[in-house]
Amino acid sequence: MKAQPGADKTLNMILSRLDDMKAEETVTIDLRGKSAYSDYMVITSGRANRHVGAIAEDVAKGLKETGIKNIHVEGLPNCDWVLIDSGDVIVHVFRPEVREFYNLERLWTQGPTVATAI
Repeated sequence: MKAQPGADKTLNMILSRLDDMKAEETVTIDLRGKSAYSDYMVITSGRANRHVGAIAEDVAKGLKETGIKNIHVEGLPNCDWVLIDSGDVIVHVFRPEVREFYNLERLWTQGPTVATAI
């Protein structure tokens, strides 16, 4: 039985797989200190539904080969937005127009704002 790799090793494997699969506009967001459920979030795009699905399947396969258990994948039937949760690293693979609509990068990289009374 293989031991589970650390978050940094998992992240590097995922980024390597994304590069191999020609994923586009890959962004890594460091969630350490911001989130209790994950260390990193990776957001990337595929050119079309088939490309999104192929990227997601390749990343999930790599995670399993690395020894990571309990990988959760959602969105493969439609391949507009596929989420891969490996525990330490969350991967979002989008079609470009879906990524633009949800704009997760802005949500997670904006600094906290102070609420003011009107």
